[in-house]
Amino acid sequence: MASISSLGVGSGLDLTGLLDQLESAERMKLSPISAQQTTNKSKISAYGSLQGALTKLQTAAAKLAEAKTYQGQTSSITGSGVKVAATSDAVAGSYQVQVTELAQAQSLAVSGVLDKTAAMAGTGTLTIAVGSAAPLDVTIAEGSSLEGIRDAINAKKGGVTASIVNDGSATPYRLVLSSNSTGTESEMTVSYAGSGDHATRFGYDSASHTGVMSQTVQAKDAALTVNGVSITSQSNTVEGALQGVTLTVSEKGGAGQTLTVARDTAAIKSAVSGFADAYNALVSTVSSLNSYDAESQTAGTLLGDSTLRSVQNRVRSVLTSAVGGDLNTLTDIGLTLQLDGTLKGDSERLDELVAGDLSALSTFFAGSGADGGFAGKMDSALEDILADSGVLDNAIDGLKARNESLAERYTRMETTIDATIERYRTQFASLDTLIAQMNSTSSYLTQQFDALNAQLGK
Repeated sequence: MASISSLGVGSGLDLTGLLDQLESAERMKLSPISAQQTTNKSKISAYGSLQGALTKLQTAAAKLAEAKTYQGQTSSITGSGVKVAATSDAVAGSYQVQVTELAQAQSLAVSGVLDKTAAMAGTGTLTIAVGSAAPLDVTIAEGSSLEGIRDAINAKKGGVTASIVNDGSATPYRLVLSSNSTGTESEMTVSYAGSGDHATRFGYDSASHTGVMSQTVQAKDAALTVNGVSITSQSNTVEGALQGVTLTVSEKGGAGQTLTVARDTAAIKSAVSGFADAYNALVSTVSSLNSYDAESQTAGTLLGDSTLRSVQNRVRSVLTSAVGGDLNTLTDIGLTLQLDGTLKGDSERLDELVAGDLSALSTFFAGSGADGGFAGKMDSALEDILADSGVLDNAIDGLKARNESLAERYTRMETTIDATIERYRTQFASLDTLIAQMNSTSSYLTQQFDALNAQLGK
């Protein structure tokens, strides 16, 4: 069978070009399927944009639905050397703080040796007790060096760290034990039981502060005053001195500092304005998806879409609903619905509520007790819309299923088109051969008639 490149050779006709035109015409049957797939993909993308805007609105609503949003505190302190962090339990007010002592961990040192790697005679058990914690028993093997003893202590990973320092003397290397915790409750008691002269190096009683070891750093508690009341802490992180406030001290002395704890009104106003912004962003997204430009005759991807209308109606219904109480609707808190569907905030009204009636504002958004407020209702509505098997999820799944069906249809039609073109190719090849044979016969007959005419003298 002749190939496409040989079609028309026998007949002189442009059969290859004709076959290409027929194939193009057949493949135009695929265009509506491709167009529908493209439209469905655009709708899926549009639903994704809608989901994104709804999710942001839900996040903003969920924040307003939490009681802790209205209980946040800010804290600040003058000067340096003290950092402060406040929780919602903190009591608003002004406090004078002065640090007189920093907490520090105790360190004990043994007498020095000439060579930290030299083997030392004796074997036994070194016992280190840090505060009230269970004692740490360290086995000292025969011939252990100062480095070996250090490593044996650290291998226990207890509440103490061993290190070796060089003091520059004739016997410079000294083993130093440091408590891993600050404060007087983490002082160390050290004892040794066994052979050799280790007993002349190790030994310290935290109760009497005596022993063969020397205390190089004294254990201290942090000490400070808050509004003139003396406070001590085992660490430099002081919790409980003020309700809901954690102080971290790093410097002592100097003039007292002023600690201020206040309601975080900026966060509350930010949460309210954040909700309005998220809703306005949703309105903008919906307007874009549902738009129509008469001049360019361009329609939004979801123009007239029933799912989009359903989502709009559900959100608008919650937005305009009343919740009851001193503050009943969004208008009461200074959020007004505009003609274009967006929300406009009245900052003065919101400032007034935050400063003078925060309880009513909290009740409006978060509700009281088991009763959910406005934000809770909005969060619940959006959860239904965005949930698995929700209205948007079902719409997207439906489009994906249709595209899978269209893909199968596209494949079947391609197979049919290929078979049709192959049939045309076979028919054209047969036609080409037939015409070539007829042309050959015509040429032969012409030659014969010419020869006959020549014999007859014509």
